[in-house]
Amino acid sequence: MVSTIDFGRVMDRLAPVVGAVTRAHIALYRRTGGRVGHTGPGLPTMLLLDHVGARSGTPRTTPLLYFAHPANPDDVVVVASYGGHPRHPAWFHNLRAHPDTTAQVRDEVRPVHARVAGDAERERLWPAAIATYRPYAGYQRRADEVGRTIPFVVLTRRRQHPA
Repeated sequence: MVSTIDFGRVMDRLAPVVGAVTRAHIALYRRTGGRVGHTGPGLPTMLLLDHVGARSGTPRTTPLLYFAHPANPDDVVVVASYGGHPRHPAWFHNLRAHPDTTAQVRDEVRPVHARVAGDAERERLWPAAIATYRPYAGYQRRADEVGRTIPFVVLTRRRQHPA
């Protein structure tokens, strides 16, 4: 017997708890320069991604798992998995609208430019994503059921030009 879970309803019910945990995570990460919240025993590495609402223009911050780009370790990659949800996460849409932003990796806040990896690059990045967080494979299977390919977003450090 196959059981289906309405992911949207589950997330709606968990939203208040997830929101509170996320706010605490961001506060601890920022306050400690990433000493708390960047990683832990057996946990993947996390960064704080700043982004601006595509429609609202509201500044937001989202903690995300990341890994170094195998071809350019100065670039980092985040996966717009949303747990295999039928839709892309809001932060992904926000980055598409406003790709120049900042990301905090440990105690460094770096200016970055976000771009979506093409199909060939995504295939090359897939093993590193799975090595970082094995559940991504299950998330992609869930997304496949609704015809969604989970995007990979490459965050490339931007040069700061003197004012």
